[in-house]
Amino acid sequence: MTRTASIFALALIGTLAPCLAQTQKTETNLRMNIDPRDRQLEEKTSEMRGPIERFSADLGAIERTYHEELSSVRRKHLRDYYSAWQTELEARDFGKLSHPAQVDFLLLKNHLRTALKQMDIHEKQFAEAAPFLPFMEKIAAYEESRHRLDTIDPPNIADEIMALKKQLEATRKKLEAELVTVAGKTTNLPSKAIANRAVRLAGRLQGLFNRWFGFYNGYDPLFTWWVSEPHKVFDADLTSYITFLKEKVVGIKPGDDSTIVGDPIGRDALLSALEDEMIPYTPEELVEIANKEMAWCEKEMRKASNEMGFGDDWHKALEKVKTLHVEPGKQPELIKRLALEAIEFVEKRDLVTIPPLAKDTWRMSMMSAEAQMVNPFFLGGEQIQVSFPTNTMPQDKKLMSLRGNNIHFAHATVQHELIPGHHLQGFMQERYRTYRAPFSTPFWIEGWALYWELILFDKGFADTPESRVGMLFWRMHRCARIIFSLQFHLGKMTPEQCVDYLVERVGHERENAAGEVRRSFLGTYSPLYQAAYLLGGLQIRSLRHELVDSGKMKERDFHDAILKENSMPIEIVRASLTGAKLTKDWKAVWRFYDNQ
Repeated sequence: MTRTASIFALALIGTLAPCLAQTQKTETNLRMNIDPRDRQLEEKTSEMRGPIERFSADLGAIERTYHEELSSVRRKHLRDYYSAWQTELEARDFGKLSHPAQVDFLLLKNHLRTALKQMDIHEKQFAEAAPFLPFMEKIAAYEESRHRLDTIDPPNIADEIMALKKQLEATRKKLEAELVTVAGKTTNLPSKAIANRAVRLAGRLQGLFNRWFGFYNGYDPLFTWWVSEPHKVFDADLTSYITFLKEKVVGIKPGDDSTIVGDPIGRDALLSALEDEMIPYTPEELVEIANKEMAWCEKEMRKASNEMGFGDDWHKALEKVKTLHVEPGKQPELIKRLALEAIEFVEKRDLVTIPPLAKDTWRMSMMSAEAQMVNPFFLGGEQIQVSFPTNTMPQDKKLMSLRGNNIHFAHATVQHELIPGHHLQGFMQERYRTYRAPFSTPFWIEGWALYWELILFDKGFADTPESRVGMLFWRMHRCARIIFSLQFHLGKMTPEQCVDYLVERVGHERENAAGEVRRSFLGTYSPLYQAAYLLGGLQIRSLRHELVDSGKMKERDFHDAILKENSMPIEIVRASLTGAKLTKDWKAVWRFYDNQ
């Protein structure tokens, strides 16, 4: 290089240095997921953040110390704690709080009220199951004593366990006497739902009893000498008793993996749960909404069916789509391709901010055959769990799994589980307003992912009639979830009728439908969880119409704002984004579906 050229190059570098530095800074920010707009969010930090963080920390300490839900001591500590916080909130001057803090105040107030109501429900459920489990409190007390590191009296404990054995034997004999068989039919059966609840609770008690025993056994010679044999005898009796309850009282025989026993909560409890979720509709009104949405889906199904050459018989079109699956071993490749396709679609249209790290950090795992009995389809988040037939499945179940996890069904679910659905959602939850984690609700969690199914369908994400059938199948499935779950809890549908409904009305494979209903009524989900998918999605869509379609917010800003609010009932999201005037006694009134 000549001297003149060198001088020119240095001058050029000097001119470009600020641009290069800015470019480098921008690239660094992207790698670090820094959004300049975050500074505005940080400036609006709520005065309630500190109190909520203390509430959560103290609550965690109580729950870890008094960790057994079956314990009345735990329930007393929690009830006292929640009540004390209610008093603390009432003493605050709501009018002097900033708007974000008022939002947090109402979230905490609702959370406390809901938690106390849930404790009432659980106490009622435990009381109903208590006749089956008269030893419940004593076993829970053993674990509490261990946590307090009380001095133990092994000879006395051995006597107590033998007394528990006699108590269990007497309870079983009483139940056996009540199971009178007349003309081949069993009568005088206790409630199957309550008995099944007792089976689950007895299993938890047995685990608790064995953990308590394991803490001392082998470490305390006197305890081991006195308690080993009584523990062994009572544990064996408890195992036999659980089998008796399950087979004779509930009616689930060995090898029966098809019977589903639910635990309906009734209309009053549903209304209470809807109030907690800030949904000002009755269960019957929500079922009607689901029926309207189902009718819309069937109309669109007929359109796609006609394009596929099956006329108005969309069931035939659906059957064709179910045959379009990949070969065994190829499902991970399909999921990867569909995940990247969804990211490209969203970014190309500037619909939501996707931090580069979020795109790089999702993972995949395959679900076992056993897990697929409860979750016959995908689950997601940072790790998408993929359902597909395994070599251990019987031939008929392999074929059902292939049909139920075909290419076009997956086209709708991959983006639901990853980006812009649950993975993006979880990524943002861990980074924005993290103190709102206690206020999690399926109407925000599942509603967000379902909302994207609605919006992407409208934007042409499904570019073939087969893919539209796949997306519509899932939309009908969400409609059906509202209908069968609410009708079940209203006492208007049995689990068997729920399975039939999914097969006949939506087009599910029977095994997959059974898995879906079993998952819904295991007791691990809240009664409104399955209804929350579509209802939460409809709420966000209605809010979008109010803010985006009206021109008040840009689409990307709207989506980013919802993610950065973190999880909460959607009506509170609405109040936060619109700056609605709030009062200390604010109640939900938003009829989000009435104008759709």
